Amino acid sequence: MSIGLIVTLLLIGVVGALLSGMLGIGGAIVNYPMLLYVPVLFGVGHYTPHQVAGIVALQVLFATLSGVLALLKNKVIHYGLVAHMGASILIGSFVGAYGAKFLPGSSINVIYAVLATIAAVMMFIPKRGVEDIPLNEIQFNVFVAIVAAMVVGMAAGVVGAGGAFILVPIMLQVLKIPTRVTIASSLAITFISSIGASVGKVMAGNIPYEAAIIVVIASVVIAPLGVWVGRQIHAKALRAVLAMLIVATTVKIWFGILA
Repeated sequence: MSIGLIVTLLLIGVVGALLSGMLGIGGAIVNYPMLLYVPVLFGVGHYTPHQVAGIVALQVLFATLSGVLALLKNKVIHYGLVAHMGASILIGSFVGAYGAKFLPGSSINVIYAVLATIAAVMMFIPKRGVEDIPLNEIQFNVFVAIVAAMVVGMAAGVVGAGGAFILVPIMLQVLKIPTRVTIASSLAITFISSIGASVGKVMAGNIPYEAAIIVVIASVVIAPLGVWVGRQIHAKALRAVLAMLIVATTVKIWFGILA
């Protein structure tokens, strides 16, 4: 492995982990296209969609774990929501991650693009009136939460993602969870999801471990910094950043598919 590839992977891990802690996502929304295109762009390496999904699965696992540990003292995680959605997304993510070995690489890219497009549309639906609800007064539809988490887990597991980039819009728009509680709780749910995705990718044999270790190291170090940055930013600004990020990534991945 060349020095250029090592530096590139470290930078990708840093960017993904910073966004993970700040926005309550696992980082897959940016790491998947970056791992797919950036090493090739700089001429330092190339990874197939299956390999990228494997790297992303492990990166999300460790980035979200680091982020959750940093958030525990803030008391903004809704444990009831995490329990209901976490259990179902764990099963779905394992099924999707292992089942992806039977799909061609092009199908993995399309599934990622479709997920990102849905998330992008949902992020621009107006959201009002739920930001000031105390944590212990938050209510949500348990059945919808469980079914949504299962479906998202299966689809996200295919690309090695924890699914937070689509879970966050669902939690905000469908379940009506306040932004800061959504960000914290989605990070915990994504950690659980990434356990299933990682086990599935390991069993499928799709992980280039040298590259994954480099990205993981950067993620563990930087994710707590992302949590700190997120605490300094207004909730509406966080939603705007996440929306722009999802839109930009969606456009890029569709361009790559269609081109």
